[in-house]
Parts: sequence; structure tokens; C-alpha cells
Amino acid sequence: MDRHYKIHTESLADFVDVDVLKAVQLERLQDTVTRCYNNVALFRTRMEERGLVPADIKTLGDVARLPFTQKTDLRDTYPYGLFAAPMNEVVRLHASSGTTGKPIVVGYTRDDLDVWSSLMLRCFAAVGMTANDVVQNAYGYGLFTGGLGAHYGAERLGATVVPISGGNTERQMMVMKDFGVTAICCTPSYFVHLIERINASDVNFNELKVTTGIFGAEPWTDEMRQYIEDASGIKAFDIYGLSEIIGPGVGIECQAQAGLHIFEDHFLMEIVNPETGEVMPDGEEGELVFTTLTKQAFPMIRYRTHDITSIVSERCVCGRTIRRIKRIRSRSDDMMIIRGVNVFPSQIEAALMSVDNTEPHYQIYLRRKGGLDQVEVKVEIASHLSTDRIREIEAMQKKLSHAIEHTVGLRIPVQLVEPGSIARSEGKAKRVVDLRDEEA
Repeated sequence: MDRHYKIHTESLADFVDVDVLKAVQLERLQDTVTRCYNNVALFRTRMEERGLVPADIKTLGDVARLPFTQKTDLRDTYPYGLFAAPMNEVVRLHASSGTTGKPIVVGYTRDDLDVWSSLMLRCFAAVGMTANDVVQNAYGYGLFTGGLGAHYGAERLGATVVPISGGNTERQMMVMKDFGVTAICCTPSYFVHLIERINASDVNFNELKVTTGIFGAEPWTDEMRQYIEDASGIKAFDIYGLSEIIGPGVGIECQAQAGLHIFEDHFLMEIVNPETGEVMPDGEEGELVFTTLTKQAFPMIRYRTHDITSIVSERCVCGRTIRRIKRIRSRSDDMMIIRGVNVFPSQIEAALMSVDNTEPHYQIYLRRKGGLDQVEVKVEIASHLSTDRIREIEAMQKKLSHAIEHTVGLRIPVQLVEPGSIARSEGKAKRVVDLRDEEA
């Protein structure tokens, strides 16, 4: 089959008639509920507690009658307790990095992997990539879903894939230049690190062929996007996914960069009040909840992501009929409560990047003094400045502190540090350092 024909036919689902889409969603929802009821003991028990059977799901709105699934459920049933397919049908396992206790294990049948590759193809096509692209995949391979998810999607697109994985920045730079790379996949914080290293080398961005960046796996702001695009000359796109749902490929921005299109033929989305679980209308901000519609090995019913966003129902200028969500700027479980004020790391990032002569490298330190939570921000100054210039430094600290106060409503101490003094990450950046338990 001609590559371009395949890209076109798989991407047609992005433009399906809305009534057809809803009919497909309902049929797939009913099949998924039946599959979980018959094969997942925890889900069946929770359905029975509500007096529900699969036949009670007659409309898409009936999804709100179903029980939520939480990340703790996945840990409590480790490793295979939520699988809805026998292990002889599971052809691959992935796992999240378990920051507390056991990791979350997810499984895929052959059909699941085929769907995943198709979704990633649709992601790459949405940002304008084609079979002519050379893709440097700097997401980590292995148990992390990012590497192999992007890899098989780019191959399905017909692009040339360079499976370099994460780390070894000098080699990344060499490959980017020598292999004629046109697109790169990695975390936004790692690409910021690449920008820094390229600028310090004898390589010039004008010599490179990279035009497209697919960045995900961590929250990032519009201000960070602007920095990346200005510093490198590429177009930076946000991709969205969760290991629990499928991995990368749940949604992506199109070339309009006006929100993340969610592939609604495979994922039913809701926005709920994070406190009450009440379903909220399109346009209202709340917690994003997903129900998978086609997964066989590891389906999820009403999975609470803790990501805070809203649904954009207006038709995008690109013509896609699948709805969008606003960019994920925060997670409900990332929220810091400082002196009674809710503060998200993304708010601090946006404030810092609104001030000139700082670098996009910062860390937020949480401490406890006298029984009260305290927060301090460390941010690197631009390389052409010096920390010896006391007056300039004091003036910049005031500017940064004022920008944060204007954004979050709190005066937070800011410490300026030398360029390169904050540790760089080759994967997800560690933005928050919590020292409260150590200092209690």
C-alpha cells in the first residue's frame, strides 16, 4: 500500500461526522464495559455495589453512572489484577516509574499495539510530518511507554526513525547534524538542555534541518514553547498521553497549536469536579477523566488522571471534528498549598519566563519552618550576566518576585544562581524539591 494513502486513510478518523463518532463511541463503550464486567473482578464488584449490569449503559451519558478508577487501584492490584485478557494474548508489558512503591504495569494485545501505532501515526500527521521526515526519537526506550510508542508510530508513518533513546547529549547533537534529522521527540526540558549545549558548541541551529519538535511526558507552558521556538527556530508541539490509558498518542496539537485534539474514537473523555466527581460541561475547568474504548488487555473505565484542563468544543480551524482540551498546565496532585494559597509549578514557570535575562532552568524548594510550609525558587541568570553585579541581581530578584506575586498572589523569595548550577535532566525535569519531611 502507498505510504501517503495509508496516512490519509488512517487520519480520516480525525474528520469523521460527529453523529457517526458518537454512535461508534457508544458501541465501543458498551463492548468495553461488558469486557471489564466479565473479566475484571474489581470492576464487576463495583458495578454490583451500584446495582448495575452492562445492559444498563444505553447512552454515552450513562458513563457517569460507572465507578471511577484511581491510580491506587492499579497499585493495589499489581501486577495483573486489572487485565481483561488472558496472559497468552498479552504480547507486551510496560510499566511506569514507580516513585512510591510498586510501578504500574500495563499490557497490550497485538490489536492494542496496532491501535497504538495508528494513533501515533495520526499524531505525527496532525503536526504535518510525512514519510520524508527523519525522526530522532530521544524518549527513553524500555519499560517507559514513550520510546516504543513514538518509534512504531513514526515507522507506520513511513518516516525514517533514529532510535537514539535518552541521554548522551554529545551524541544526540552529532546525530541531529550528521543524519539530517528533521523532527525530534523528547521532553521539553531535555530539548531546552539540547539548545543550551548546541549554543555552547560549534554547531549552529541554522546548519540543522530540524523543523519539528514533539514534546511531552511533563507539563510545560506556552512561555516555554515560545522560548524553544525563538531559541531554535523549530515549531514545538505538545503531545499528550498516559501509560494507564495507552501511552503517548491520546492526543496532540495540530498545526494551529490551539489545544490538544483527543482521539475520541478510542478515548471517551469527561471533565469532573476534582472534589466531588460531578461531571462538568464543556468549557469548565476540572479534572480530566478517560474511558478507553478499544483496549483489550488493559481497558480503563473512568480513569482519574489528576490533570486539570477543560474541553474546547468549538471546531478547530484545521477542520478536525474530534474535540480538543486546553494544554495541561497543572495536576491536582502537584498543587502546593502555601499560606492557604493554591500554587502550581506551571504558574511559577510562566512568571519566571516573563522576565528577561533568566534561563529556563529553575527549581522550587519546599521547606517547613516553625510548623509552617515555606517555598523558595532558585533560577539561573542568563550566561552573559554575572552574580557579582549586586545591583542588577537585586533588581532582577525584585522583578522575578513581583512577577510570581502577580501570578499566584504570594510573595515568594527568589534566589538567582550561576548558569549551569541547576542539575540538567535527560528525561523528566525535577522542578519541585520537597524537603519538608527532612526538616520537620
